[in-house]
Amino acid sequence: MSVAIIGAGSSGLTTAKALKEKGVAFECFEKGSQLGGMWRYGNDNGLSSAYRSLHIDTSRLNLGYSDFPIAEHLPDFLSHWEVAEYLDAYADRFAVRPRIRFRTEVRDVSPVNEQWAVTLSSGETRIFKAVLVANGHLWDPRWPDFPGTFDGTAIHSHHYKTADPFEGKRVLVVGIGNSAVDIAVDLCRRAKSVHLSTRRSAWVMPKYLMGIPVDRWGAFFTRKLKLPVRVSRSLIQRLMFLTVGDQERFGLPKPAHPMWKEHATLSQELLPYIGHGWIKVKPDVKALEGEAIAFVDGTTEPFDAVIYATGYKTSFPFLKPEIFEVRDNRVSLYRRVLPPDRPGLYFVGLLQPIGATIPLVEIQARWLAAVLAGEVKLPDRATMEAEIARHNRNLAKRYVNSARYTLEVDFKEYAGQLRADMRRGKAGA
Repeated sequence: MSVAIIGAGSSGLTTAKALKEKGVAFECFEKGSQLGGMWRYGNDNGLSSAYRSLHIDTSRLNLGYSDFPIAEHLPDFLSHWEVAEYLDAYADRFAVRPRIRFRTEVRDVSPVNEQWAVTLSSGETRIFKAVLVANGHLWDPRWPDFPGTFDGTAIHSHHYKTADPFEGKRVLVVGIGNSAVDIAVDLCRRAKSVHLSTRRSAWVMPKYLMGIPVDRWGAFFTRKLKLPVRVSRSLIQRLMFLTVGDQERFGLPKPAHPMWKEHATLSQELLPYIGHGWIKVKPDVKALEGEAIAFVDGTTEPFDAVIYATGYKTSFPFLKPEIFEVRDNRVSLYRRVLPPDRPGLYFVGLLQPIGATIPLVEIQARWLAAVLAGEVKLPDRATMEAEIARHNRNLAKRYVNSARYTLEVDFKEYAGQLRADMRRGKAGA
């Protein structure tokens, strides 16, 4: 009896490779006609949030899978086209493409007699001993709930592709994550005006510090010098201040929380563009008032369009709530992979590290393959639930209380846990 993988993005592909190497039979189901997930610009699965100008925020040396390095001739920060080409090459190098059923959507996943029934868009229902969910968590837009109505164009950043529709318009971008600032920068030379609304502001780090990609500084401090992430982030903050200066000087408020409590926003252009007046910063939205928008500082501005870069909901449309429930964008998973009360159901890539995602999910996939191959024994349910509770307590202490940080993990700590489990042949608490 084989296992099912849902999704052929970067998480699904490395999971397929890990299972193949362990001799675990599997089938991978992909809704679209090509692999690559969100990195396939214009993906016909309808789930990609990629916009035309998108470049990844992890630098080349930290981005790739451990046994398939990215070619040195490529730039420090790859475009979505280059990431998709890399994923294509990875799938072909390790011969997982033939195991993917394209244009096949999973409609329902339900437990049946200690196995799992998977219903497909073709109408057939297949039985698997396990289901591995790798459908991503950046595809189901989360919209804010502001009072009032807006008469202009309103879209979520998920549907933003190019600046063309906003030529000569007054645009408000709501949010200050990576997508928000990328879109604001992309728009500001085409739109009549661009404002960026932020509730609590954010620490904005340039992609380069002293000519070196900023994540390479982080890797140096945590992997070479063995410093805790909190200390590493504090050192980077000081380097950033020496290189860039005080972000308040540019007109961007300083967050009340320290840098180590958040997933910082990366942008080489945002602060200079604010300094040049191309982008103006506003506080949180108070109300929508027809052709205008009121802010909590008492000001009101007219706008033609609003782009809500307000994040995503963690969603699994093929899982009924009684089978697996997401509450307030939070999930309860042992080792961030499995619900203790649903044997045979696993999640891959459902995390957001400070650091590179792809190589961390690769370790996660190898851990899961070892579990399915019988090389790593899982603890009892009580032990798994205790581990989940401890993780949630640490998450609440370490990061800002926001839906944006519900999937956050510490790369070094989490990778260490998974590797230790694989060495022992037994997962710990």
